[in-house]
Amino acid sequence: MNAPCLSVVVPVFAVEEYLSECLDSILVHSVPDLEVIAVEDCSPDRCGDILDEYAARDPRLQVVHLERNQGLGAVRNIGLDRATGDYVWFVDSDDRLPPGALPAVLDKLGRDRPDVLVTGFVRTYPGERIEQDVNQPRLLRAAPSGVFGLSEYPALLETIMTAWNKVVRREFLLSLGTRFGGGYYEDIAVTYPLLLTARLSVLEQVCYLYRKGRPGAILQEASPRHFELYAEYERIFGFLDEHPEIPDSLVAAVFARTVRQAATVHATSGLVPAGRRREFFERLTGYFNDRRPASYAQPRGRRGIQYRMLAQGRYLPYTMLLGVNQARLLAGRVLRGTRRLVRRGGGAARTLLYRAFTLLPIRRDLVVYASYWYAGYSDNPKAIYEKARELVPGLHGVWVVKPGLVGSVPEGVDAVAAGSLRYLWVMARAGHLVNNVNFPHNVPKRRGSVHVQTQHGVPVKKMGLDLRDHPVAGAGMDFGRLLRHTARWDYLLSPNQHTSEIWRRTYPGTYRLLEVGQPRTDVLATAGPEQVAAARAALGIEEGRRVFLYAPTFRDSIPGPIPPPPIDRWVHGLGPDDVLLVRAHYFTDGVPAGSPGVDVSEHPDVNQLLLAADVLITDYSSIMFDYAVLDRPIVIYAPDWSDYRSIRGVYLDLFAEPPGAVARTHAELAGLLASKEFDTAAARVARERFRRRFCPYDDGGAAARAVRQIFSV
Repeated sequence: MNAPCLSVVVPVFAVEEYLSECLDSILVHSVPDLEVIAVEDCSPDRCGDILDEYAARDPRLQVVHLERNQGLGAVRNIGLDRATGDYVWFVDSDDRLPPGALPAVLDKLGRDRPDVLVTGFVRTYPGERIEQDVNQPRLLRAAPSGVFGLSEYPALLETIMTAWNKVVRREFLLSLGTRFGGGYYEDIAVTYPLLLTARLSVLEQVCYLYRKGRPGAILQEASPRHFELYAEYERIFGFLDEHPEIPDSLVAAVFARTVRQAATVHATSGLVPAGRRREFFERLTGYFNDRRPASYAQPRGRRGIQYRMLAQGRYLPYTMLLGVNQARLLAGRVLRGTRRLVRRGGGAARTLLYRAFTLLPIRRDLVVYASYWYAGYSDNPKAIYEKARELVPGLHGVWVVKPGLVGSVPEGVDAVAAGSLRYLWVMARAGHLVNNVNFPHNVPKRRGSVHVQTQHGVPVKKMGLDLRDHPVAGAGMDFGRLLRHTARWDYLLSPNQHTSEIWRRTYPGTYRLLEVGQPRTDVLATAGPEQVAAARAALGIEEGRRVFLYAPTFRDSIPGPIPPPPIDRWVHGLGPDDVLLVRAHYFTDGVPAGSPGVDVSEHPDVNQLLLAADVLITDYSSIMFDYAVLDRPIVIYAPDWSDYRSIRGVYLDLFAEPPGAVARTHAELAGLLASKEFDTAAARVARERFRRRFCPYDDGGAAARAVRQIFSV
């Protein structure tokens, strides 16, 4: 018998980073009579362009572009209406099929010709961790061979009730008259009727890789949309009312399964908004009493007691019993953690203490600040901290620094040593946590806390997920862990549109992007002659001297210790009254003793160096964007531009769009400095164009804008 024709429907919305992988996993199969219908739901990213590029290469792919966002259920319905195959498979665009899945499915469909084929699946997590459903393999393995009805094997209702692991005969689905809904739980009012009425077949082989833990996925955060469960339940029981031939035993099984699902949603911390948990319970009580079939048998044990309280609408006893059950689970975890503690030592002890502290209430007035892996009091978090003290005086900020740096923070700034007992306490209880890098992986985000990622500059070099295509620069990076960290962020700051576009792609997440400017440059934008004179005096620079600041970045391509920046080959271009300040990147070995210039690598405040400098010399460092706020000459010195662009990757062509004068060789730089060509009319025009693009919000108010949005003042 010929294999049936298959239509794969792919709903697409905001999955730019996953879409190609999904399409490749489908279109790689050379199977006959395959059509793929991708419905782009007015996606805000590049999904539409990606789909069009694939469609131009592969005629099996049809693309539908919607002019307004309609939601997953409506998009699946649109794809179903366009499908022409004998069978239809709804594949989500952030998931993928494993090799050989399509041929295996088509072979099984050709042999059994069922109405619905239920396939095996696994969950995949960031970092490519794979997890198989606890019950699914056993359920599929025990199912009858060939074709059967649900009455012959009602245990199949215990499998996951999603659409994506079910391949459905198209005409059968259309004949049921049921459609995908418009909410979070859009597929259950389709999958239940399908299983209840279909001729079923099972394929134990794993044919679907379901992505879990990705930023932006629904059903992972508090939302009133979880109430949409009850509308879908009414649709399910409306279908049952219209089909009295369905056995009472199956109706009771459906009821038990839905009640268990709703109870799980209610019990899962952080799903139902805190202020509406009682309302959700009352809706569940109403559903339990209104739809409980006569054939339903109350479970025994703790669940039976809990359901009796549910039926009676006794919210407090119900939640108390729920708390007891959760405490038992927590006690088990603590016991297991204690056993691990004995095996692993101090780090495990800190983790256990941190988790114990998370049992205490969150303090909304407590804010934790950190910068550059606890290296000190600096950068964007410093600017936000100081502005928050001014605008929100009721907040208490605590800075986390390395143990040896607690005494280095300014007087009046509360600081705590990383790894200390108080550190674990403030990390666990803070309402807000502000950092320009990620907090450590072993202090996971507490549900209800707000994480603010400020970043630390405008990206010139490739960042985040874009480093997957640059193996030298990305060596050793755990991209799965990166995604888990970005999933913690609630706010991500951006100084301009260029950066916003890059952040959305390289750090995908559900955070709110705040395009407010660069808080750390406020002091530069508002500085006057007095501040400049004070900065120069603090460095011992005499009046009338011209100051050059050389501040290069590091190189990913150099193995082992990173050498200091080269200076000897071009410093002769400076005049006798010129002063050279040298600030090595913190990843390098610093500036060797005896090198030309004044080593300011350990200076605690880079803004004071920028205020003191008349000219900046740099390469690919984001310091150029900060210095551009001062509207002073900038020189780009990039002798290894071709190699750097190839190895690290860049977002900006510094020779096509420079912030001023450029030099490719030591001789060019020396000549440029000697001739003062770094401040020509052409260089000033380039600098002004650069400032308009990259410094649109650097007006001295970036920190205030950030504070007002983050702390809602």
